Amino acid sequence: MHFLPIKTRKFIPPKDDLFELLDKHLPKLKEGDVLLITSKILAIHQGRCIKVKVGDLPEKDKLIMKEAEQYIPRNQVPGQYAILTIKYHTLIPSAGIDRSNALDYYILWPKNINQAAKTFCKYLQKKHKIKKLAVIITDSHTIPLRRGTMGVSIGFYGLKPVNDLRGKPDVFGQKLKITQTDTVDALTAAGVMLMGESNEQTPLLIIRGATFVKFTSRNTYRDLVMHPKTDLYAPLFKAFKRKKK
Repeated sequence: MHFLPIKTRKFIPPKDDLFELLDKHLPKLKEGDVLLITSKILAIHQGRCIKVKVGDLPEKDKLIMKEAEQYIPRNQVPGQYAILTIKYHTLIPSAGIDRSNALDYYILWPKNINQAAKTFCKYLQKKHKIKKLAVIITDSHTIPLRRGTMGVSIGFYGLKPVNDLRGKPDVFGQKLKITQTDTVDALTAAGVMLMGESNEQTPLLIIRGATFVKFTSRNTYRDLVMHPKTDLYAPLFKAFKRKKK
């Protein structure tokens, strides 16, 4: 398996053309490739950018709470560094809103992420004359009880995200009862580490030779995510406030 980070030109907020970026910088794609695209350049492509105003932390917090599905207020978070939020089935600080590599803009998360992944996947399949291709939209988040950030998928198209091992034997012949492998996030974590988090300017990455990936033309996002009430960590979610509809 090979990971191929793709260095590109700078992608400029508040709006830029992702189709043009893919056409200019991607090499010839092959059957069985998986393409990672950072959420930031998809968001800029969609124009999901808001101009930063001087001294506007209260306004940023309003924006975060507007974008979040659930949140824990800043004054309840150690250090008050961020508002802790849940968005698109992902635990993420600040609803994914970011100012890095964004000039003087807040970059929001993209909208309709899985549909966007499908649109770009279909476009690239046709352009490169291939059938087996998957597109994953990536971001970075933190996980409880660990320092640092790691990559996470926030949407995708073209692959089955989970490898279900239930019913298969372990090394001693005992059948596994609950084990399922999160393939899409495992690939994303490895890919994002190589794409970088600062000035690498590599918002695209090709994973080639991942023979364990199962490609599909079915929308499979729901195969990955769990309802909060049935999640193993459900007791922790009680601290989050739900937005009033």
